[in-house]
Amino acid sequence: MTDQAPRIPFSDGRAIPQLGLGVWRTPDDVAVTAVAAALEAGYRHVDTAAVYENERGVGEGLRRAGLPRGDVFVTTKLWNEDQGYDSTLRAFDKSLERLGLDHVDLYLIHWASPWRGLFVDTWRAFIRLREEGRVTSIGVSNFEAEHLDRLIEETGVAPVINQIELHPRFQQRALREANAARGIVTESWSPLGQGQLLADPVVARVAAKHGKTPAQTIIRWHIDNGLVVIPKSVTPSRIVENAAVFDFRLDEDDMRALAGLDSRDGRIGSNPMTATF
Repeated sequence: MTDQAPRIPFSDGRAIPQLGLGVWRTPDDVAVTAVAAALEAGYRHVDTAAVYENERGVGEGLRRAGLPRGDVFVTTKLWNEDQGYDSTLRAFDKSLERLGLDHVDLYLIHWASPWRGLFVDTWRAFIRLREEGRVTSIGVSNFEAEHLDRLIEETGVAPVINQIELHPRFQQRALREANAARGIVTESWSPLGQGQLLADPVVARVAAKHGKTPAQTIIRWHIDNGLVVIPKSVTPSRIVENAAVFDFRLDEDDMRALAGLDSRDGRIGSNPMTATF
């Protein structure tokens, strides 16, 4: 159960549950039941975004579960076309209204979108939202080291977290090291490689050794690497299964075998340096 999930400390003194539920490409009505099922199963961390178009469903799922607001860590993200100081503030108001909350625990710039030249002004708006208490912690997603350094140099405020594509076929060691050097936690999106890793023979061998599923084994790999991980599922039984990862650990042989899956060509999503959406 995820009530056993460790909390990873942030540089701002807050902390995030290491395992959460991702709801990418989950329609509003499905998000309601998925979020409620996850919270019933013990999850205490839900990750959504404005562009997912399911913030209303996530909010309804939170209310349906009936947990105290302080018990659940909620992340949402600003979409690229809303970057800019004033437009960020307006977009956040809309996200908060859709969620039906008075604050979010973590707000992320979804992509640096460097061609827009707006992510520093956007970050200044994030700082204001944090100062106003409507966002507890502020971070980024899909930022490279040079983007992180611009934020820090121009505002004096470092993101607490950088959520990036990360899975055994695309392990992002250099960016993880860059995050750590700046006191930034790394969070993995597409942690299962969008399912492409579940049939990998190396993963299957490690999973069989521990009597676990391939998905559980990969989730455990993220945890043992100190990463925050947000596997997506809409099936209640799979949501429960994905949380059953705190009764085993991967050993050095397992970690070595999975490290060998890393590939330069392992990226599935867009490259943050070249994406133009």
